[in-house]
Amino acid sequence: MSDNSTVSFKTNESNAQVYKKVAWRLVPFLCICYLAAYLDRVNVGFAKLQMLNDLSFSNTVYGIGAGIFFLGYVIFEVPSNILMHKVGARLWIARIMISWGLIGAGMAFVQTPTQFYVLRFLLGVAEAGFIPGVLLYLTYWFPAAWRGRIIALFLAAIPMSNIIGGPLSGWILTTMNGIAEMRGWQWLFIIETLPSILLGFVVLRFLDDRVENARWLTDEEKACIKQDIEDEAKQTGGHVSVMDAMKSARVWLLGVAYFCVASSIYISSFWMPTLIKQLGIDNPVQIGWLTTIPYVAAIVAMIIVNISADKHAERRWHTAIPCFIAALGLVISGTPGLGIVITMFGLTLAAAGASTSQASFWSLPPMFLTGAAAAAGIALVNSLGNIAGMASTGLVGWMTDLTGSPNSALYLFAVFALIGGLMVLRLPAHTVNR
Repeated sequence: MSDNSTVSFKTNESNAQVYKKVAWRLVPFLCICYLAAYLDRVNVGFAKLQMLNDLSFSNTVYGIGAGIFFLGYVIFEVPSNILMHKVGARLWIARIMISWGLIGAGMAFVQTPTQFYVLRFLLGVAEAGFIPGVLLYLTYWFPAAWRGRIIALFLAAIPMSNIIGGPLSGWILTTMNGIAEMRGWQWLFIIETLPSILLGFVVLRFLDDRVENARWLTDEEKACIKQDIEDEAKQTGGHVSVMDAMKSARVWLLGVAYFCVASSIYISSFWMPTLIKQLGIDNPVQIGWLTTIPYVAAIVAMIIVNISADKHAERRWHTAIPCFIAALGLVISGTPGLGIVITMFGLTLAAAGASTSQASFWSLPPMFLTGAAAAAGIALVNSLGNIAGMASTGLVGWMTDLTGSPNSALYLFAVFALIGGLMVLRLPAHTVNR
């Protein structure tokens, strides 16, 4: 190993080229995998436009079913991530994707609320560990100064899934309806789960568990990455064991903060088609195209903001300010009588702010968690945050049945977004700004 291979990439342009090479190899593929995952998770929002009438489900049944996904997800997330840390990302991520694809396809044959609840719960069990697993996996390959933009590029799959999934879902609902005596919502679940199953098998051939297994890197490039990661772990001086992570006040603070951040993400993902429909737009294809507008803005915002976070080595305000913007967007979206243009502006602020704060947020935990602690801590934070998926979707469904509109619930979750930003600002700057 030459001495040059251990020089930080901040002062060595050749090291920057190494990380760009790794980024081009891993991030687009992982982004596609997450796009498929998120599409399987939230396509129920479009299926709702038909299946509620077909199956005589209430908004409360839908909200509970959409949210119970997160119960299975939360229960199995920490053990799933610890297992991935032990057995390797390649096998574990492939297992996750194939199993959730098969269960997602089974949603097409739901007939009763109980079947709906059971399959949504099992879908959460199957997918548990994917997000924290990939976030942990990226820490094996990228030091802190690259993680903000890399995580933002990976999490861009969420708005991308809505950009692609909106028009696609609307087209399937309309065009496939009645083919082979099946309704459009049934074809929606079948067609949109096939990519997950196929990608699961691709993962087995494409991903490498660790830097040392990557045959597409030279020995010098491997040494460069390993040295940077090892040096950063020493500088972090943070928690390294599972119990350290579980007892850490900062981990629990981040978990509660992420609950607030994730609430706005899931409100946008699960309820945007309904919010647009109540503006007087009934055509599923038109609704699908309108949902792309907020998410195009979200992709642009999250990448620009996180490049800035890496450049200035500042993480707290780059997470908090987008939370405040999401809160404003939810308030505008929930105010009746503003018209389609202003309401779409509010939905755009909400989606862009929530997506950007989520991407910035995930650069925080690795700043003080390493090794097994990172596996457990990231999973714990994500588990606590994803309780928001269960709480928010169920609560909005109940309030919609109670009041006839989901608008009143948006004010409540605007408060949550505001609290999430304030909680992130409580983190000591020196622990996360790097």
